Amino acid sequence: MNEPGVDLTIRQAIGGDGEAIARIREHALSTDDARVIVMAALLDDDLPQLVSAGVLAVNSRDRQIVEIARAYLAGQSELVDALARDHLVDHPDSLIVAWIASNAALRSSKKA
Repeated sequence: MNEPGVDLTIRQAIGGDGEAIARIREHALSTDDARVIVMAALLDDDLPQLVSAGVLAVNSRDRQIVEIARAYLAGQSELVDALARDHLVDHPDSLIVAWIASNAALRSSKKA
């Protein structure tokens, strides 16, 4: 998947598109894009899968996405909130992080 294809597929998967979700899961096995692996890990609630994403995260944006996803999957909603706010200041177009942050808020409110 090329850059625009990754962004579109992630957007569609966030929206619940079954075909996009299947593409994410399929490409997570062979991609060099950390965001695809992060998205697959989030869809499958698979914290260990983020190890591969961490290795492939070559820039600070991707490393931040991996860490935010790791905190989310570990149930650390306050940390997710803090990291996501910082990340979104610099990268307001980061759909994965906005999606993670909104789900962390929902998880947090369900626990209360």
